[in-house]
Amino acid sequence: MDIEGATVVVTGGGNGIGAAVARSVARAGASAVLVADLDEPAADSVADESRDLGVDALARRVDVGVAAEVTAMVAAADDAFGRVDVVVSNAGIGTGAGLDATPEDWDRSWRINVLAHVHAAQAALPGMLERGTGAFVHTCSAAGLLTMVGDAPYSVTKHGAVAFAEWLSVTYGDRGIQVGALCPQGVETALLRDGSGSVPEQVVRGSGAVLTPEQVADEVVEAIADGRFLILPHPEVADYLRTKATEPERWLGAMRSIAARAGATG
Repeated sequence: MDIEGATVVVTGGGNGIGAAVARSVARAGASAVLVADLDEPAADSVADESRDLGVDALARRVDVGVAAEVTAMVAAADDAFGRVDVVVSNAGIGTGAGLDATPEDWDRSWRINVLAHVHAAQAALPGMLERGTGAFVHTCSAAGLLTMVGDAPYSVTKHGAVAFAEWLSVTYGDRGIQVGALCPQGVETALLRDGSGSVPEQVVRGSGAVLTPEQVADEVVEAIADGRFLILPHPEVADYLRTKATEPERWLGAMRSIAARAGATG
């Protein structure tokens, strides 16, 4: 799908990858951007930057874990811009917890990391199908293909995010709907910085390059244009995934060694 002239909704758009994607699609010629975030002032700021780039922009406070708020967000974009061509469903949370994760941790992770993508599809897909074209990008993390040492809810729900993206592509790909699963490793965002000193943060920083949000955002725009499903800003993730699929014992052994070095084993 060509971003030029498209209308784009970005959740988690006030900071990090989401903010960078909003700026990147604006530079790529999108006609309009809705920036959604729990942090409304941050969303306002990114929307202002998009307007400075000549793009029609709207900011909205949204809790993507609440279906009614996601539905209202898409309706607001439809009302303001006439249609929604692309949804970048980017908001996500980590817990840094293992078996000590509370039911509340699991519930919130499920709602933000998985159901938010479902809500977005339920709200935006009917209009896309009517027009015969549309695109979704789900931020799934490399943890959704591999795992996240030190964070069980994050690992499990990010796998769920990849699974839903696959299902969406299989079910609607032949009806003009493009789906991408964004699976980076380390990215210099608040999600990583907020875990400073934690096991997940140590593992991520020790696993390879930590990219800027802008580097990831540029990859997202290229992937939308190319129609790619797997969006891998860290290309080595593909190698890890091949090893996991073909030599699972070797891969698990390597991951156990990483976990042990990080102090994440019992």
